[in-house]
Amino acid sequence: MHDAGLTASYLMRRVHPFRGDETILLHAAAGGVGLIVAQWAKLLGLTVIGTVSTEEKAEVARAHGVDHIIYYRREDTAQRVREITGGAGVPVVLDSIGAATVDASLNSLTKRGLLVCFGTSSGPIPPIDPMQLAIKGSLFVTRPGLADYIADPAERAELAGELFGHIAAGRISIEIGQRYPLADAARAHKELESGALTGSSILLP
Repeated sequence: MHDAGLTASYLMRRVHPFRGDETILLHAAAGGVGLIVAQWAKLLGLTVIGTVSTEEKAEVARAHGVDHIIYYRREDTAQRVREITGGAGVPVVLDSIGAATVDASLNSLTKRGLLVCFGTSSGPIPPIDPMQLAIKGSLFVTRPGLADYIADPAERAELAGELFGHIAAGRISIEIGQRYPLADAARAHKELESGALTGSSILLP
């Protein structure tokens, strides 16, 4: 949970200066990071469009603040984003899925929008042609890693302090979706890749 929480912290507090009137697209909205981000986004006044794979996950995502649901395996994500935003698209996409969603993510952005690729649960992202970024609206793409946002002890403490402050005050709740014995780590990883998991996962000794 600590890694998921710190990831949510830097996504919400470091990669973009979010404004309360913005709408974001959040992939894997019912996952461990997704549920924390959704709640944090609501604290910032954002409208959240979340992608999920099942009705069960949609229910969980909505309960944690997701405003609009897209079933990314059976709907055209970019088309639905345009419908929801009146054709405008979103200024920021938070994408932890990777290969399966990167094209839809890019096509969901406004001009000069930002794609934040912070995970690759469906596989590595193929090379992105910079000219396509220009054609699609002078887009930005970043691939942040947690280690670079917590390398400075002071910044790590600040991010962790804000996260745990929200948790302690009850503004953000952490959902533990599944627990695995350490011996089942490989199975846990496969289930993560398959998109079967909801909330955070814990490995037990």
